[in-house]
Amino acid sequence: MREIILNTPGDFAEWRDAARGLLAAEVPPEDIVWRQAGESASLFSDTTPLVPKRVVTLPRDLVTTLDRVICHRDANVPTRLYTIAWRALTDRRLLERRTDDDVDWLAKADKSIRRDLHKMHAFVRFRRLGEDETGRESFAAWFEPEHRIVRLGARFFRKRFYGMDWAILTPDARAIWQNETLTYGPGGTRNEVPDSDVVEAQWRMYYGSIFNPARVKIAAMRAEMPKKYWHNLPEAQDIAPLLAGAGARVERMRETAVQLANPRSDKWRVRGEAEAVIAGETATLEGLARGLQACTRCPIHCNATQAVAGEGKADARIMLVGEQPGDREDLEGRPFVGPAGQLLNEALDEAGLDRAQLYVTNAVKHFKFEPRGKRRLHQNPSTGEIDICRWWLDQERDLVRPDIIVSLGGSALRGLTGKSASIASVRGRPITLAGGETLVATVHPSFLLRLPDRQRAAAERTAFIADLAAARSLAKGISA
Repeated sequence: MREIILNTPGDFAEWRDAARGLLAAEVPPEDIVWRQAGESASLFSDTTPLVPKRVVTLPRDLVTTLDRVICHRDANVPTRLYTIAWRALTDRRLLERRTDDDVDWLAKADKSIRRDLHKMHAFVRFRRLGEDETGRESFAAWFEPEHRIVRLGARFFRKRFYGMDWAILTPDARAIWQNETLTYGPGGTRNEVPDSDVVEAQWRMYYGSIFNPARVKIAAMRAEMPKKYWHNLPEAQDIAPLLAGAGARVERMRETAVQLANPRSDKWRVRGEAEAVIAGETATLEGLARGLQACTRCPIHCNATQAVAGEGKADARIMLVGEQPGDREDLEGRPFVGPAGQLLNEALDEAGLDRAQLYVTNAVKHFKFEPRGKRRLHQNPSTGEIDICRWWLDQERDLVRPDIIVSLGGSALRGLTGKSASIASVRGRPITLAGGETLVATVHPSFLLRLPDRQRAAAERTAFIADLAAARSLAKGISA
């Protein structure tokens, strides 16, 4: 029988080193007795050196769980964890067996540790001790956890209170953050931490300000803030008076309440008035462009410089529909004037089309972007934003009445059909739209600009020009 003495309860590194040697030597759990320092040892324990017989590897998520659960106060934790590790050597999917007794115990113990950590993060209250000659402040806190979680909990406070020196004392151990170094020491007593300080009044004021007497649920409050923690919380002394006065405060709130108008009603009234003005402008393309500047149908307008209406021949036979304005288009107020627009112009020339004889617009009229330093990075509009802006695109279609519409990209395709579809599924075959126009679907010019492979870029550019040439041929066929 092997006897393993653990000097520090809850020390994962100590348990792990011992367990690794035992597992490598293939010592089964029933041949091991785990003891804490100070406990009486057996006179007949096996002290022969361990001989490794295998390489030990365990699933990463299991090791992470063992690291937490070793802090559990159950005296049998070292034994049970070794049993689970022993089984996991031959059963790599052990943690998935939720009905297994060992796995069930491990899950419950881990949940208890996590709950205790949550309470520590929420209920540790630092009290100021003073400051050194450099002005760096130091604080101390007393906490009484259910388990030996100081090592686990201190990581949270190291990140959150990096700029001050502090110590968290518990009956089992203490964590000390000083000179940007985290160390651990023996447990302490409540008397080592001041009873109150100047920060306590701030805690009490904060708690009183967020206390809502109209939403008092005592059972839920006690479940979240168990009474055993109250004697360490500055705000706890105010809980009883606040609860006692909650009813009277609610009654005063009812008496002084002012009935405000429903903000949604006002919003819809203003929007209705604005859209009535816009609707009166839509008799011509020029009026449509003016009305577009007042559009607030979707949030994109909030950051864009201006709305960008379509441009081109008012009775064009062919209409080109892109996705949305880009950075240059947003600044100049015209569609397809940036890098994608320059590529489009070149492709139109090679396809035998004159841009001046076309009508060019976008499915979405405002520029959606993400600020990145001094740059504005393009963001794809959502389907909801495309659908909202479809009203404007329909107005342009009704006024121009083209025979052929070329959709450039997936957003344009949805704006014209009301449905999302891949370009590949509709490319190469004309589609008759509900308004009678013939749809030719192709890619957006910006897609060609993003291709890193030169050979593929050249092939896609050739296909793009072919799609534009097909639209020209269809327009000629209809006119003939």
